[in-house]
Amino acid sequence: MQMTIRNLHRVSAIPVATFALVHMANHLASLWSISSHIAFMEAARLIYRQPAIEAVLLLAVAFQIGSGASLVIRRLRRQRGFMAWLQTGSGAYLALFLCVHVGAVLYGRSVLMLDTNFYFAAAGFHVPPFQFFFAPYYFFAVLAFFTHLGCAAYWRLDPAGRPARTLAVALPGLVGCFFALLICSSLAGMIQPVQVPQQYQATYAR
Repeated sequence: MQMTIRNLHRVSAIPVATFALVHMANHLASLWSISSHIAFMEAARLIYRQPAIEAVLLLAVAFQIGSGASLVIRRLRRQRGFMAWLQTGSGAYLALFLCVHVGAVLYGRSVLMLDTNFYFAAAGFHVPPFQFFFAPYYFFAVLAFFTHLGCAAYWRLDPAGRPARTLAVALPGLVGCFFALLICSSLAGMIQPVQVPQQYQATYAR
């Protein structure tokens, strides 16, 4: 039963990881300009907001969270070694992030009637003191994503030897750290000025 859950977890990770990479590329487009970010998002939405595709993505996310939590619970008492804990920890953080982030986006779209674009993500960086939550929240999400992928490659490369396996984790981790810094800096307005519209800031009003 555990092997079945693990295999399904890997399969369901494919659409989620694909969307996550597109989503991060979308955020990196903001390094050129916010209008570039929004133009990229509008083009990508023509695909991923198709009802059937969005349903598959949401089901895959839900399964990733549920199956990931199941695997973590089963492994906790049997964990051995740094890499096993790194995989479990990064997976647990991703599950938590997906719960919060996807829930927030769906709430913003359906209840607050906001376009969940660059400004929706950036608002938390521009309404004190929420930046102290959102900066690490986004940074560790990006880092955890790449680290989790690296951990998966680490176990797959068992016959390749320790140097190759270590590089399989270290390289994605470094890439994740670099991307996380760029994305958070862009959202915080450290690369170019960001003026968050009032309707987005109002979501953090006390």
